[in-house]
Amino acid sequence: MSDKSVIRVRDVMKTEFDMVDGMTTVQDALRRMKHVETKTLIINKRSQDDEYGVLIISDIARLVLANDRAPERVNVYEIMTKPVITVHPEMDIRYCARLFSRFEISRTPVVNTQGQIVGIVSFTDMVLKGLCRDLK
Repeated sequence: MSDKSVIRVRDVMKTEFDMVDGMTTVQDALRRMKHVETKTLIINKRSQDDEYGVLIISDIARLVLANDRAPERVNVYEIMTKPVITVHPEMDIRYCARLFSRFEISRTPVVNTQGQIVGIVSFTDMVLKGLCRDLK
């Protein structure tokens, strides 16, 4: 039997993230980004019945930059992913990594039991903060 402690998503997630409205232009969203290390923008719900969206820096590179679109003329809602797969802070990072692999995602919002986003977790967070913490 293994005596390994379980590493939870809450142990490795980033708690600082940027949230924008879907009508925000890509240019304004990037300008307002404070937490560039997350490489993610969360798109807020428009109503209680709506879902969160997500926009990753690589999406902006693929859908705006590579297509020579003007960032001041593209709204976030045009290129975001919605609805977004979310995970719970108590999830074991091994299962989170399996979920990421299965759905070919690299990061996602962490949502508490009240449905509020409390952080963002990525493959990088799980490996560097989860697996590597035992290597010190």
